[in-house]
Amino acid sequence: MERAEEFPLFPLRLVALPSELVPLHIFEERYKTMFERCLGTPTEFGIVCVADDGLKPIGCSCEVVEVLERFDDGRINLVARGTRPFRIVERVEHLPYPAGTVDFLSDHDEVVDRPSLEEAHGVYAELVERATDREPDRSEIDAMGAYEMAATVDFGVDAKQGLLDLRSETARLRLLTRLMRAAIKRLEFAERMQERARSNGRMRFGV
Repeated sequence: MERAEEFPLFPLRLVALPSELVPLHIFEERYKTMFERCLGTPTEFGIVCVADDGLKPIGCSCEVVEVLERFDDGRINLVARGTRPFRIVERVEHLPYPAGTVDFLSDHDEVVDRPSLEEAHGVYAELVERATDREPDRSEIDAMGAYEMAATVDFGVDAKQGLLDLRSETARLRLLTRLMRAAIKRLEFAERMQERARSNGRMRFGV
C-alpha cells in the first residue's frame, strides 16, 4: 500500500470522485499557501468531506488540471480532477495548512460482475437520455466504470461518499444502479408535475 507523508488536505462540504472535474475557488490564506506548493512542485492534494460528525476518514486525491484565473491578492480559480481514494492515517499539525499521513487505497482483487456492469450501463444510458433529451453514445458508456458514471451526476454528498468508501467495483456498480434508478423516478415525478402545471387553469376548446 502506497503511503504519503505531509499530504495536503482540503476539507470541504463536498465529495470528489476519481475522474470527476471539480471547480475550486481558493481564497483562505492557508489554502493559498497550500496551492502555491501544489502548483509549484506540482503535487496532488486531497479533498476530504467535512460532515456534521467531523472529517470523513476517506477522501479523494486530486490533481490541478487548469488554473482559470489568478488574482492580485493570491486568490485562485482552478479546476481539479479526482485521481484515487485515500484513507487518513493521522493528521499533521506543523504545516501552515491542513495535511496528514495518508494511505492510497486499491480495490479488492476481484473479477467485476458482468451482469452488474451491463445493468449499470443500461440504467445510466436511460438516465442520460431522460435528463438531456438526447440518445447517448453507447460505445462511450460501455467504456465507463462506476466512478466515471457517478462523476457526471449530482447524487449528493452522502451517496458519493458511500461510493468512495467501497473497495469493490461490483459493489459500486450495484449501489450506483440503485442511485440512478432513484434519480430516474425523481425525474419522472418532476415531469408529471410539470405536465400537470401546464394543464391546470387552461381553457380547452374543441373536442
